Amino acid sequence: MRKGVSLSQEDLVRESSLNSASLPLVFQPTVEGVSLTQWATGNVDLIKKKLSTNGAVLCRGFKTPTIADFEEFLTIVAGDLLDYSYRSTPRSEVSGKIYTSTEYPAHQTIPLHNEMSYTRQWPMVLGFFCVQPALEGGETPIADSRKVFARIDPEIRERFSRKQVRYVRNYSEDLDLSWQDVFQTSDLAKVEEYCREAGIEWEWQRNYRLRTAQLCQAVATHPQTGEEVWFNQAHLFHISNLEPEVRETLIDSAGGELPRNTFYGDGSVIEERDLEHVRAAYESEAVMFPWQQGDVLLVDNMLVAHGRRPYRGPRKIVVGMGQLYGVR
Repeated sequence: MRKGVSLSQEDLVRESSLNSASLPLVFQPTVEGVSLTQWATGNVDLIKKKLSTNGAVLCRGFKTPTIADFEEFLTIVAGDLLDYSYRSTPRSEVSGKIYTSTEYPAHQTIPLHNEMSYTRQWPMVLGFFCVQPALEGGETPIADSRKVFARIDPEIRERFSRKQVRYVRNYSEDLDLSWQDVFQTSDLAKVEEYCREAGIEWEWQRNYRLRTAQLCQAVATHPQTGEEVWFNQAHLFHISNLEPEVRETLIDSAGGELPRNTFYGDGSVIEERDLEHVRAAYESEAVMFPWQQGDVLLVDNMLVAHGRRPYRGPRKIVVGMGQLYGVR
């Protein structure tokens, strides 16, 4: 008769990397049938430590988790999960506080960015769960925000850091998200209360159209590591992020009231060449890997940016967020 083999917690799961890339660190079971939630319960300190140093952890090959398992795993690591408030992209609630990834058309690229870095408060931990990988494409590229910061020209870094970024939004369901969707309420008083507490300027215009503006950081310091990171979405909100023909059509149809745009904190124009430089820094640091069904990717939202590549065929990636941080 064959004797059973008893494996320690250390032997059950091994650490590795993908294609010699620094991101992400991979946790993968050495035997079949290992539960991600059970393993995480006994190794939460290890996961947190690796996340705060590496910035991104991929859990692959565990017993096929469900969305409920993913939510439990993320709660083990990050505590109570967060609502997706003050939205910038369309998403739908899947279960509890787990949401669909950004619901943009499959042919579009979502540039690398740090989640909610267009605000003064953001989640420290993000989780992505691959329910169904795309037939082709659909990767979630990631990039080390510390390395992005180092790649950006010091003169540009200094100017952004000193002036900060001003985000201006005009809400309209015809061109972008409505304010009801962004703030998850149709109550004007609740919108004003949120804006007041968040330091957001607001102005109600004709027919209850809303315009907001908020001054936010361009560079941030990680609260645990003390490292400086590039942390804003100036390149994503700026009108130059759109294709030229789309940009011209939008300007004509919006009559100057663009759904979203960015400026320096003093209201001055951000030069497009500087934003192109920032975009190039992100792309230089981008790391990609093909999703596999059941993959769970954890990201320290300040240390690592993420995006999305175009795809073909059905694709389902769900996300959750935890550990609110920032200054209002």
